[in-house]
Amino acid sequence: MQFIQSFDLLSFLDSFMSLAVAFVLGTLIGAERQLRQRSAGLRTVVLVCVGAAAFVDIGMRLWEHEGAVRIISYVVSGIGFLGAGVIMKEGVNVRGLNTAATLWASAAVGACAGVDRVAEAAMVAAFILAANTLLRPLVNFINRIPIDEGAAEAEYQVRVGVEVDHVDTLRDALSSRLKAAKYPVAKVAVVDRSEDVSDVVATLVSTTAKGRDLDLVTQELRRMPGVRHAQWSASTTF
Repeated sequence: MQFIQSFDLLSFLDSFMSLAVAFVLGTLIGAERQLRQRSAGLRTVVLVCVGAAAFVDIGMRLWEHEGAVRIISYVVSGIGFLGAGVIMKEGVNVRGLNTAATLWASAAVGACAGVDRVAEAAMVAAFILAANTLLRPLVNFINRIPIDEGAAEAEYQVRVGVEVDHVDTLRDALSSRLKAAKYPVAKVAVVDRSEDVSDVVATLVSTTAKGRDLDLVTQELRRMPGVRHAQWSASTTF
């Protein structure tokens, strides 16, 4: 049998140690995820660690260092697809990015264990745990700091509702007033709302803006003939 001919006790024990290290370290990382009730919990993280270690270990045994490098490159890209499965978009919010990153980093733990770099695997696992635990208070502190909307980098839009007979005049006035306020305009669009009223929408170049400056612009525009309403909005850019 091929198994009898290829079986080597020392190699088998070496593989066992690699998988055992990946299992233990994956359990530590996964336990933290499970405690926080994340979508990828204990079993998922352990399977990623052990699977990565197994693939890299078998590549190492079959093709030595060249095989290990080849398998690691596939593991890095393959785990990316797995991580994409835990990312969910809810409106403008995106959830699961940290869990996906944890899975991806856990594969690095398994890869290190697969090439018998036990100390490196433990070090990577320690940094992953530190990122998910020790940095949490800092994240919460930063999130509690009030956001200065006037200094935040975002995409700003100025929207003016105007009677259709005054669209061309209003469009020129909107652009000139924004330029006078030193806010470059990326584009100006006209959106028909009804037979009598259209919205002229100016999108600023992604930058920082002060709310009071845009308030002054919209106040001036409201006084123009045919204008029904004028307002501005901001959305965070990623």
